[in-house]
Amino acid sequence: MASRVFSRIKGRNTFSAWRQPRAILWAAASAVTLGFLVALEMTARHYGVSGPITNQVREVMLPPKSGGLLYASMALMMVVLTWRQRFVALAAAIGIDVAFSVVRWAADIKITEGHPFGNGALWVMLGCAVLALTRRTGRERALLLKGVGLGLLLMTGRKTGDTWLLITAKTRPDVLDPYVAIADHALGDPSWLVGRVVEATGAIGFNFLDFVYGQLPVAGVLVALYQLRNVAVERRFPRHHVVRSFLMIGLLGPAIYMVYPVVGPIFAYGTGTEHWAAVSVWADAWPTRQWAVAELWPTTPPPPLSVPHPIPFDELTPRNCMPSLHTAWATAIFLHTRKGPRALRYAGTFWLVATLCATLGFGYHYGADLIAGVVFVLTVEAALRSYDRGWDRSGLQLVAYGATVFVALLASYRYLPMEMARHPWLYGPLLLLAMASVIYGYVRTTAGWEPKAAPAPDAELTVPRQATPPSVPDVVDAGRG
Repeated sequence: MASRVFSRIKGRNTFSAWRQPRAILWAAASAVTLGFLVALEMTARHYGVSGPITNQVREVMLPPKSGGLLYASMALMMVVLTWRQRFVALAAAIGIDVAFSVVRWAADIKITEGHPFGNGALWVMLGCAVLALTRRTGRERALLLKGVGLGLLLMTGRKTGDTWLLITAKTRPDVLDPYVAIADHALGDPSWLVGRVVEATGAIGFNFLDFVYGQLPVAGVLVALYQLRNVAVERRFPRHHVVRSFLMIGLLGPAIYMVYPVVGPIFAYGTGTEHWAAVSVWADAWPTRQWAVAELWPTTPPPPLSVPHPIPFDELTPRNCMPSLHTAWATAIFLHTRKGPRALRYAGTFWLVATLCATLGFGYHYGADLIAGVVFVLTVEAALRSYDRGWDRSGLQLVAYGATVFVALLASYRYLPMEMARHPWLYGPLLLLAMASVIYGYVRTTAGWEPKAAPAPDAELTVPRQATPPSVPDVVDAGRG
């Protein structure tokens, strides 16, 4: 009896010792996240705008900026719920939105910006957080809080990104577009080429690509729902999924915007989004022609031998080109759909190709941005997967190599653009080769991380042995018995 009690106490102590470092890690991550949001809120207030915390709190009562994003966030949260609980949560969210609409109609409140729905989804997520803290214990509480945290992180990431982009415009008055535009001659000026193709497709082609481009977060949520489909049954999250990749890309990428501010060819060499005003259904249009070097996009690439220099730009256009995070997110979706069913794999490939066409064809990015975005996301993915499986030599080498190539790309765009423009047949293949080497290294290394399939059983062992006939003495003895 005493030995049983001792073993139980020892097991509990071992479990507590195992849980304590994880609890400390989660507490530290939460504290860092909260501190970052508070610092971002104070910085935004310094520049006269509201920060992510204020914008998120407003959406509890006011029309949200993106109702679809709030419902997508709630869908992520519901992966931890049973089917019955999911139906109840969805019905509650819709009911709350209907109640908000009735109150606004009765009070004659006109919605001038934002969506008339989405508040219900936010209320349901907050209600689930209260339910977890007051009515759940142990692992059930932790699982429900993780689900709520996953949904809130998606919303907060969007608010943080919007605030951060505004800060890039306020704090980086000069942009480096001439350097990237000259370096892009080594790739054949793909933004100018694809831009003319999109123009030729007219309103149908533009708005189709614009829809795909704008719904990239929804595509990420759909992939995440597939990857997290078994959470409610297994009562745990998988080690690696696309939401982690999205959040890490969104956390690290904007920091590079501050180091390498670029606005994009349609702004630096065009008239801004006003260029698409005649064919666009959804996109907002604001002219920036007074800040452009010249009105060249997408008809005439800039002169290849003009000496690049930083140029001033307005305090509204985000410096969000280098690297292309839309390319990074679309590549992450592509990577995370490779093990899914055929329809999901086709969808991931389509979203990647359509996003690349949109980023170039809309004039939002140069070709050099896309190469940097691919290298960036492969390095982030390699780091996340190495962290999950435990750092070893192959993981460290892959992450170090990807980071080295990424830094080399940025340095070459900044300090060798003239050389790249003079020798496009040398530097163009070199840029593509550098990207291809990272892709090859990622595929080869991660293939070695996959669990090996069990060897097929020996054919000789699978053949059932035939029963041997009894000998004559055995039969005689049996008869005597």
